[in-house]
Amino acid sequence: MKDVLTFRLYTRVARLGSFSAAARECGLAQSQVSRMIAELEAGLGARLLTRTTRAVVPTEAGLEFLARMEPILAAIDDAENSVRETGELRGVLRLAMPSTMAICVIMPRLSAFTERHPLLKVEIMLDDRWQDMIREAVDVGIRVGSLPDSAGTAKLIGTMHRVVVASRDYLDRHGTPLLPEDIARHRVVGGPAGSHVSSWQFEREGETTSIDVQPHVSTNDTAGALAAAAAGLGVVSTTSWACRSQIEEGTLVRLLPEWNMAQLPVHAYFPMGRATRLAARAFVEFIADELKNGPRDFIAAA
Repeated sequence: MKDVLTFRLYTRVARLGSFSAAARECGLAQSQVSRMIAELEAGLGARLLTRTTRAVVPTEAGLEFLARMEPILAAIDDAENSVRETGELRGVLRLAMPSTMAICVIMPRLSAFTERHPLLKVEIMLDDRWQDMIREAVDVGIRVGSLPDSAGTAKLIGTMHRVVVASRDYLDRHGTPLLPEDIARHRVVGGPAGSHVSSWQFEREGETTSIDVQPHVSTNDTAGALAAAAAGLGVVSTTSWACRSQIEEGTLVRLLPEWNMAQLPVHAYFPMGRATRLAARAFVEFIADELKNGPRDFIAAA
């Protein structure tokens, strides 16, 4: 059992980048954690961590050990959770999702899940990019848009409406598009919701129009794309929930409201496939059920 504790401590130090943070999390003295990790390195005959005055960073050997050890510890957690009669989950659940979705949609609904499982630590990685979820030991990722080919499995949670918006200042200077074709004459801000497409599709009463777009300003962050649009840099296409507050405040104006854009799928992605942990599946079941009652522009999967 001492070895398991040492392995857990190592993974927490490596992920948190700090001996003191790992010590606080585990209720141990920093000196004790440091000594146990040093003994682990001595026993393995390899340096796992590079220690500086500013940070603690895994070495190449440390990253390899981390990648192999975390699934083993997760399997131990699952074995314990599977026979725990209370149904209470323990361990660490690592989630990855776009920052705007986390802030606007997931986090406001997360408290009931964490209260149900108070001994489960939840770590949320906020990034609009598609990470290497295996390397990052992510249990489940929430992703908007198409999924790349991979060895993992995915569950469709629902779809989100997509809209085009711009600032009033930009529209005063450049005019308001009245038809999808007018978009071609405007400056475009590229963001994650449209980073993999070269055209925007619009539909109205059975009529479909495709408009080629070439961003003048691009960013890999939804909040950044919205900030660029609010600053008058151009028009941007994003999910309706991401820009709802700006539209309500008048910072951004929805364009072509009588036209519909292709909806964006929202998936829960399990990088470990069939080996997905119980905590990850429990979280997805919880959040999928929560989203059936909102937001209003989210269409839950059947």
